[in-house]
Amino acid sequence: MDGRTPVSAVRRVQELAVNGFDPPAAYIVKDGGTGPVADTLLSVPVIDLSILTSSSTCSKEKKEEVEKLRSALVSWGLFQVVGHGIPTKLLDDVREVGKEFFDLSMEEKKRVSGVSEDGTVDDLEGYGADNIFTIDHVLDWADRLYLLVKPQDQRKLKYWPQKPNNFRELLHEYSTKSSMVAEIIVKKIAELLGLEENHFISLYGDQAIEYARFNYYPPCSQPDLVYGIKAHTDGGGITMLLQDKEVEGLQVLKDGQWIKVPILPHALVVNIADQMEIMSNGIFKSPMHRAVTNSEKERMSLVIFYSLHYNDEIEPAAALINETTPRLFRKVTVRDYLSVFYPNYLKGERAIGWAKV
Repeated sequence: MDGRTPVSAVRRVQELAVNGFDPPAAYIVKDGGTGPVADTLLSVPVIDLSILTSSSTCSKEKKEEVEKLRSALVSWGLFQVVGHGIPTKLLDDVREVGKEFFDLSMEEKKRVSGVSEDGTVDDLEGYGADNIFTIDHVLDWADRLYLLVKPQDQRKLKYWPQKPNNFRELLHEYSTKSSMVAEIIVKKIAELLGLEENHFISLYGDQAIEYARFNYYPPCSQPDLVYGIKAHTDGGGITMLLQDKEVEGLQVLKDGQWIKVPILPHALVVNIADQMEIMSNGIFKSPMHRAVTNSEKERMSLVIFYSLHYNDEIEPAAALINETTPRLFRKVTVRDYLSVFYPNYLKGERAIGWAKV
């Protein structure tokens, strides 16, 4: 296998689980297990966006929430957002339609697959599982539905399920509203760095990339040996996650310890990704995070990835560089960075060192 022509795992993880198979060797963690979760009182920060955006909130309360956000970005790189304004019914509905999709027959799901019958990956979009680029990387115990949502005129609707019949409508509505939340957060990030609030928004422009990914994690008979998704950072600007409403699985690495991200049913989990770490000159960190498996319960999540266009260049904001805070990262294109990012992701390693000065 030359690393250029990915091949999909022959059987979807859901098929393996439904038929009672133990995870094949390709899914087993090589270093002896998924490792412990810290027994700690540390809790993932929760930010109330309504306080940050309200004109009627008292200045003291707003200032405290701003400082909570600053602390979350510096020390965690990840936080939960409440008061975001997305209707709870829409959150429940888009979660439910994702579950309904994965409950469809395999024949129906494969109608929106980018994988040929022989396992060759024709397109990374659509329904699928881990793609095998090298013979030695550990596969994730997850099936996925991966779709470009923006730019809207570049959507590949052949991969957008027509069943359930309200899938397209709900994903469009959710992605539109979540984009508005992401824009508010990106503006707040700029302000916290002392930049003009539209500094990053102007860089994104009309050709910014947004992908949606529905992750389905079937029950796994060996949760101590198999990851739902291996430890990684994200390669984009920021990431927004809608967790399963009942089953935990997301963990974030803080100070060398894995910390559970608890479920707040109608909160959104937001994390800084590598592009933003570079553009903030390392002030805000892109955190390592992972998803673990559950021996009894299935789990589903919906992620939206926000990224600059592949041809755009990323570098630290000029205003953040001076004699006391030197430039930490080179100017690189998004395309070049992602070409380095993905092989490192497969190995569970960070890619950001490649972009350092």
